[in-house]
Amino acid sequence: MQEFYENLSLWVDSTASNMWTFMVPFLFFVGLWLTYSTGFIQFRRLGEGMKLIFAGFLGKKIGKKKLEGDVSPFAALSTALAATVGNGNIGGVATALFTGGPGAIFWMWMCGFVGMATKYSEALLGVKYREKYEDGSIAGGPMYYIKNGVKIKWLAKILAPAFAVCGAFAALFGTGNMMQANQMALAFESELGVPKYIVGIIIAFAVGLVIIGGIKRIGAVAERLVPIMIIIYFIFGFIVIFSHIAEIPGVFLLIFKQAFSPTAAAGGFLGAGVKMAIQHGFRRGLLTNEAGLGSAPIAHAAAQTPSPVHQGLIGVGEVFIDTIVVCTITALINLSTGMWQSGLDGTAMTAASFSKSVPIVGGLVVAFSSLLFGYSTLIGWYYYGEQCMKFLFGVKVTYPYRVIFVGLIFTGSVISIKLAFYIGDIANALMAFPNLVGLALMSGTVAMTTREFFKKYPNIKDFDG
Repeated sequence: MQEFYENLSLWVDSTASNMWTFMVPFLFFVGLWLTYSTGFIQFRRLGEGMKLIFAGFLGKKIGKKKLEGDVSPFAALSTALAATVGNGNIGGVATALFTGGPGAIFWMWMCGFVGMATKYSEALLGVKYREKYEDGSIAGGPMYYIKNGVKIKWLAKILAPAFAVCGAFAALFGTGNMMQANQMALAFESELGVPKYIVGIIIAFAVGLVIIGGIKRIGAVAERLVPIMIIIYFIFGFIVIFSHIAEIPGVFLLIFKQAFSPTAAAGGFLGAGVKMAIQHGFRRGLLTNEAGLGSAPIAHAAAQTPSPVHQGLIGVGEVFIDTIVVCTITALINLSTGMWQSGLDGTAMTAASFSKSVPIVGGLVVAFSSLLFGYSTLIGWYYYGEQCMKFLFGVKVTYPYRVIFVGLIFTGSVISIKLAFYIGDIANALMAFPNLVGLALMSGTVAMTTREFFKKYPNIKDFDG
C-alpha cells in the first residue's frame, strides 16, 4: 500500500508540475496587468485597506444606510482570511522550502505583491456582480461576475460553470478540505501522539457543528477565531525569531541570493534550481493567499459593504496579512533555525523549529496553531464549495454536500501528506484558470470602477455613505 501511495504521489506531482509550468506565468502576468490597470492599487492604497480592516475589527461602521449583504465587511474578510490563513501558512511554506529552497520565499513574496491587485479586483467584482437566491441570501463569486460581466457571452457560459465545477472539486478534494485535515492530524500525531483517525473524527464533528448554520454562523465564528489565532502564532513566532536574531540578516541574504541561483543540496535538502524555486514559490503562494484562485471573492461578495471598492481594498490587506506577514514569519522561523535542511517536510518542519527554540511549549503551539488554522480554513472552504454547488445544482444540493464534505475531512486526515498537497495543487490550477481568464477580460471594468470612485472620493475617508 505504501508503494502505491508513493507512485500515486509521484504521478500527481508530475501532473501538478506540468500544469503549473503554464499557470505560473499566466498568474503572474494577469496580476501585473491588474496592477497596472488599477494604477498600482496595492502600493497606493494598502494603508487605507488596513485602516478599513482595523475599523472593522473595532466594530466601526461606514455610513448610516442599511447595507445589502449577509455579513459585515469584517466578517466577510475574516471568512476569507479563515480560508487563506490555514495550514498552507505553516506546512505549505515549509514544503516550499523543502522542494524549492530559500529562493522560493522570494517568489512567494512576488506572488503576494501582484496578488494584492488580483485580490482587489476579485473582491470588487464579487460585490459588483453579486445576485440573490430565492431565500434572499447573497450569491456571489467568480461564477457570477463571469456570467454577468464578461461581454463575450458564449465564453462566459463556458467559464462560469467551469469555475464552479473546479471550485467544488477543490473544496472537497484539495486545498479546502483534505490537505487541511491532513496537516492538522500530522501535527497532533507528531507532537502529542494522537492517532490520525481520532483527530479526523474530532475535526469532522467540530466542523459539522458550525457549517450547519451557513455563512452567518461561519462569519460569526471566523471574526472571533481569526484574530486570536493570528495573534497567538505571531507572538510565539517572534519569540523563535528573536532567539535566532543574529541569523536573520543572513536569512534574508540567502532568500534573495537563491531566488536567482541554484540551491545546493545540504543536510536533508536535495537541492533545487531557479525554475523549481519560482514554481514552488508561486504554487505555495497561491495556496496561502488564494489571489487569482477565485475563492475569496465568494466570501467578499456576501459583505454588507458601502461599495465594491471598499471591499476591494480590504482584499488588498487580506493578502498582505496572509503572505507578507504570516508566511514570512514561518519562513524566517524555519530558515533561522536551520530546520529547512533537516529533511523534514510540511508542518513537521515548522513544529521542529518551534520545539528547538521553545522546548515542550513550541511543539504544542504549532499543533494548536495547526488546529486553529486548519479548522478556520475548513469552515471557510465549506462555504466556497457550497456556493459553487448551488450555482450548478440549486439550493437543494446543500445537505448532501455537507455530508460529503464532512466525510472527506476524515479521509484527508489519514492519507499521505504529499498526495494531499499535490491534489490541492491540481485543484488550484483547475480553479484558477477560468477565474484568471475572467479577470483579464474584465480588467477594464475594474479599472473604470476604481478610477470613477477615486475621482469622486480622492481618499476613502471622504466617502459619505
